[in-house]
Amino acid sequence: MLSRREFLIMSAGTALVASFPTLANTGAKPQTATAITQVFGNGVRLTAIAIEYSQPVTSGQFDAKDFSVEGRTITNVFVSNSASLDKAESGKFVIVQLSPDDANLSLSEMIPMANATVRPKPAAGGKPWVAGDKPATNLIFNDPTATINADGTKLSTSSVKNLIVDDFQQLTFNDPETGKSLRYNLYVPKNHGDKPLPLVLFMHDAGVTSEFHRATLLQGLGAISWASPEDQAKRPCFVLAPQFDEIIVDDKSQASPMLETTIHLIDSLRKQYNIDGNRIYSTGQSGGCMMTIAMNIKYPDLFAACFLVAGQWGADLVAPLAKKKLWILVSADDLGAFPGQNAITEKLEKEGAKISREIWDARWNANEYRFAYDKIVAQGNPINYTVFAKDTVFLPGADKKGASGHRNTWRVAYTIEPIREWLFEQVKG
Repeated sequence: MLSRREFLIMSAGTALVASFPTLANTGAKPQTATAITQVFGNGVRLTAIAIEYSQPVTSGQFDAKDFSVEGRTITNVFVSNSASLDKAESGKFVIVQLSPDDANLSLSEMIPMANATVRPKPAAGGKPWVAGDKPATNLIFNDPTATINADGTKLSTSSVKNLIVDDFQQLTFNDPETGKSLRYNLYVPKNHGDKPLPLVLFMHDAGVTSEFHRATLLQGLGAISWASPEDQAKRPCFVLAPQFDEIIVDDKSQASPMLETTIHLIDSLRKQYNIDGNRIYSTGQSGGCMMTIAMNIKYPDLFAACFLVAGQWGADLVAPLAKKKLWILVSADDLGAFPGQNAITEKLEKEGAKISREIWDARWNANEYRFAYDKIVAQGNPINYTVFAKDTVFLPGADKKGASGHRNTWRVAYTIEPIREWLFEQVKG
């Protein structure tokens, strides 16, 4: 008969109590516990607990009803050969999966930024910073931790496994030309060999400005969507995700020296790895989108194509983009990027650009996105401008005030696989 033990999970300062069975009759005992996280459009979540037993167990020895986690919804229980989401008939690990839709799952926290640039909020409104400033706060992400209480003996979590995120290297580039240092995350495709492969540059928004090296990987899907096992099997590539610790652009269409440093970093990586110079792509959300636009203006021949998400720039400055291959995505609920991109696309058309326009629904499923994608690309234009219809980017019951329509755009944007496909189909020249 299954006996029961208590499992205490402490995630981002919140204690959760779980019960789990041990196999008293078989001698299999829990030895270690690993917290498993996954990143979604709205950030990283604790989504599973991997319990390692002293000897192999089988799937028939466990059932979801044998487990409970206070405040969490268990969606599945299965056996694995490792602390992963790979199922097996037998193995030394039992994986308890938790719903990513439970309440209060955020692992993020704001802490003070050293050497912050403090500016008074403009009387006329707007943001209290300019490009190059250090914000007042750092966005960081706490690791979930776990402790097992078994007959008075505590067994603490031995590790945290962050799926896909852990496949990135954390590195620093010291730019000899600008004197700037830039933290960055790099995914190097497995078995890339001698074949030149594309590189995708992802740049985060101002809210993710931080000295925490992996913030850009944990905040959403902008970087990791390109590095998932599924995407890499279809479209192997390098993924570069800088972690900026200063504001890189501002609403006056100014960019910080990080523009040049990031370009120099790409140049450096091209010397280290076999990167296809005709298939370098850029994408970014909000400020990262704005930096992508600024880079295209200054270096119009660098990128084969770009995916612009929820950003804007001075329409009088964007003429060099008229000959580029672009996919632009904004929400009708975005009070800045929507009118901003309307002005940009009107300017580009005056410069001779051919643009396809469609209204999309952010609540669509994969098949609906595929149908809509096929419709717009059939027009054969180098620039596609898609707008999420009003009120479709919000989760049920979510706050719709302020910048919610802005931020929720990229919660959905990087889940749309056909756009990722489109980007990789574009080749410079």
